[in-house]
Amino acid sequence: MKKEVYSAIATLVGVVIGAGVLGIPYVVAKAGFLVGLIVILVIGISVMFMNLFMGEIVLRTKGDHQLTGYAEIYLGKKGKFFMTAAMFIATYGALIAYLIGEGAALSAIFGGNELLYSLGFFVVVSLIVYKGLKAVEKAEFWMVGIFLVVIFFICGLAISSVDVSNLAEFDMKNIFLPFGVVLFAFLGSAAIPEMREELIKNRSEMKKAVIVGSLIPLIVYILFATAVVGVTGIETSEVATIGLGERLGQSMVIFGNIFAIFAMATSFIALALALVEVWDYDYGFSRNKSLILTLLLPLVAFLLGVKSFIGTIGIAGAFAGAIEGFIIVFMLWKAKKHGNRDPEFSLKGVYLIGSMIIVIFALGITHVILNLLGVV
Repeated sequence: MKKEVYSAIATLVGVVIGAGVLGIPYVVAKAGFLVGLIVILVIGISVMFMNLFMGEIVLRTKGDHQLTGYAEIYLGKKGKFFMTAAMFIATYGALIAYLIGEGAALSAIFGGNELLYSLGFFVVVSLIVYKGLKAVEKAEFWMVGIFLVVIFFICGLAISSVDVSNLAEFDMKNIFLPFGVVLFAFLGSAAIPEMREELIKNRSEMKKAVIVGSLIPLIVYILFATAVVGVTGIETSEVATIGLGERLGQSMVIFGNIFAIFAMATSFIALALALVEVWDYDYGFSRNKSLILTLLLPLVAFLLGVKSFIGTIGIAGAFAGAIEGFIIVFMLWKAKKHGNRDPEFSLKGVYLIGSMIIVIFALGITHVILNLLGVV
């Protein structure tokens, strides 16, 4: 493959694989490993088709746009509103979750009060975001490589301690339990328009790049969940590396949680910088007001008592992912008829596949809503 194709794949993988991977083992363990594995596969394949749908949409449309722009073109102002809402839910949910997770990871290494660590982390990353440090974004290609190497290294250290009995749990009544967290970890359609630009001279490679870039996270998540759940079983912690460290010893406590701290910090900074730009460029707020809107809301939510890493990314993933999925499906259906450019690839069976994605995501978000209402 050409260099541009590798770069496009790295862009998608880099957007998808982030700190969300740390939450997957917990929900997989709670659901039962085999059920969790089914959920990872179903959602991973569904999101791959979402990404392919988005790939065809951008190739059928002239001009440069992001998800909200495409939503407005094909679904009007309501489409743009809901796509924007999905983006805000996912981003703010992630910022709150990483604020919670950092406190837990730092406390696992140094001991002490998680709240104080979270507040200290908030001060540090707020200063970085205020200064506008973009080294994290610019080093994306190398960060993806380092991220994957570390995950595989953790899996390698854990594999000799896997208890196969931890991987034998199967109970279909828990099929929707991991939905939100797993969907959160797979979200990355916002990378597709950027891939289009990276493949400006090789757009015929878009389909291949999207498929490979979607399958890599799927494989990584299965390996990571297998290694962690195989070792820690039902005692798997919300931030996976904390429980893994407790089981495998002090070296894993330090190494695993430094990895978790780095993963959550870089994700927090990248997302916060992007959100500042949304408030600044798209909504016309001053930079200072944009900073306040970006950073104050997660802090307030945290101080008001939002303390569950898994609960936060689960709710954010379910709502943001389902809304985004619905919109992308509807957009492609419209783009097939009203696109203003001949695409380099055209998917078949999109009405059947799209309907299946809608049904899966609708069932998942319905379960999450019923769970929030205390019905299930």
